[in-house]
Amino acid sequence: MSLVTLLPFIVLIGAMFLMTRSAKKKQQQAADMRNQMQPGSGVRTIGGMYATVKEVSDDTVLLDAGPGVELLFAKNAIGAVLSDDEYNRIVHGIEHDLKSDVVPDDASSLTEADEPAAAAASDDKPVDFGKKDEKDAKDEAEEPSEDAVAAEAKADDEPKKTDGDSEAK
Repeated sequence: MSLVTLLPFIVLIGAMFLMTRSAKKKQQQAADMRNQMQPGSGVRTIGGMYATVKEVSDDTVLLDAGPGVELLFAKNAIGAVLSDDEYNRIVHGIEHDLKSDVVPDDASSLTEADEPAAAAASDDKPVDFGKKDEKDAKDEAEEPSEDAVAAEAKADDEPKKTDGDSEAK
């Protein structure tokens, strides 16, 4: 056999090796995350339930899901260990102070102009959106367009159907 015939097999085996290596790496990271759980940390199970860790043993985790609700889960059933801020935001709806992280909605606060943005906007001419006055609208309503007249004439030419028409049988 020549090297050209073996090359696709070598590439396939190399790709399989890389894929299994990355999958093992992800599994190892998940196992490390589960092993670092401590009582009091917030978690999300693979089923989507949020709870607080009460006890951690070798293979199981005791979770506190609410007042008087304790659940025993396998460690493999823990999908993610959440930070305190994220857990409080999701479960309790408590937002931490994000004012320093907020990006302004418009760029006017980012520029250091002497004039405020409102004064600059007032110099612009008003934009015509094609809205007509009421009196213009009444004039158009009184005079039907050519298309409307043609449509009415076509409708008059066609025979009108009624319920229980004998021709339909």
